[in-house]
Amino acid sequence: MESNYFVEVNCQHINHFDERCCGDVFLSKRVKEENRMVMVLSDGMGHGIKANLLATLTATMAVNFSVEHKEPEITAEIIMNTLPVCSERKMSYSTFSIVDVDTHGDVNLLGYDNPPAMIWRGSDLLDPGWTRLVMQSEKNFGKELFSCSFTPQKEDRIVICTDGITQSGLDSGKFNFGWGMDNLQDFIRTLIVENPAISARKLAMRVANKAHINDSYQSKDDSSCAVIYFREPRQLLLCSGPPFEKEKDRVLAETFQNFDGKKIICGATTVDIVARELNLKVEDSFEFTDPDLPPVSYMQGADLVTEGILTLGKVNEILNNYNSNYVITKGPADQIVKLLLMSDLITFVTGTAINIAHQDPNIPVDLEIRRTVVRRIARVLEEKFLKEVKLEYL
Repeated sequence: MESNYFVEVNCQHINHFDERCCGDVFLSKRVKEENRMVMVLSDGMGHGIKANLLATLTATMAVNFSVEHKEPEITAEIIMNTLPVCSERKMSYSTFSIVDVDTHGDVNLLGYDNPPAMIWRGSDLLDPGWTRLVMQSEKNFGKELFSCSFTPQKEDRIVICTDGITQSGLDSGKFNFGWGMDNLQDFIRTLIVENPAISARKLAMRVANKAHINDSYQSKDDSSCAVIYFREPRQLLLCSGPPFEKEKDRVLAETFQNFDGKKIICGATTVDIVARELNLKVEDSFEFTDPDLPPVSYMQGADLVTEGILTLGKVNEILNNYNSNYVITKGPADQIVKLLLMSDLITFVTGTAINIAHQDPNIPVDLEIRRTVVRRIARVLEEKFLKEVKLEYL
């Protein structure tokens, strides 16, 4: 990405109080060839499985049509005509908010029946000038869409949510007509003023949790908040594996030493090489925070030092299964995941020397060679978490 900002994206959900499945769905997709990112938040009618199916269908179509540059009215028309009719209510219905980010230019927003998207420039709301689109087809005549475009600046934020947020606290005594947009905006403004660098994840979580509190921890509707934050990129380096040629040991050490950002080393041989080349001391720990993995070590200049292939394998597993309900522990793999998710531009430097121990036929087949595991981690970081990833080999 050549822009001077990174786009951090996060969405947090609170389910209807008696449902295990959320009726709101958030999907995102990176279009690398066009330097674009497309995000969609959809709210299916009702709650539970039926609502989730409607929202998933809507969000999937909205993402795909946006990627293909379909006109807003055509996108909305196809979605509304495709949704299955509810057997009880004899109608089909699902809202959507689409955020299409060209990372070299403008942001395009399109919304149907969700609360209006909020564009924050620092702690001030930005009015981009919304365009009202009225559908003219016989089946959907009169339905309204709202669209806008604007050029983002560093520290801008876009906040989109479902009506479970704005209607939280309805008939509670404190908010007889629900929390409402004004109170939501005041709450967000206060959070930004208190912490101007608040992350997308933390802001979305604070909004969703506040709505949950408004409903006395029994949400009467699915409540979702998504935040898109344009900010200074946070860089991370992860080194794992000795170089194929011993002459490259110094290159590995200097890469580590000169990197400006967080640094992780995975692998005993790798940390020994860096420590030897830079004349640093490695201190081992005997605190087993994960029964499946060896404990972490400590070395000056490294934010985290762990065992290699086993730990990376577990990192890949955690990332693939990760969702907003996952609780990060103090285990080595979890701590790597925490640093990865906090970072934006991630560089993997992977040594390509063969470790004879990993070729042992008695070792489980899922213990793959390091390069394969690193590539899998890189892929899930790019596709699921929209991170910028760079792979280098020594």
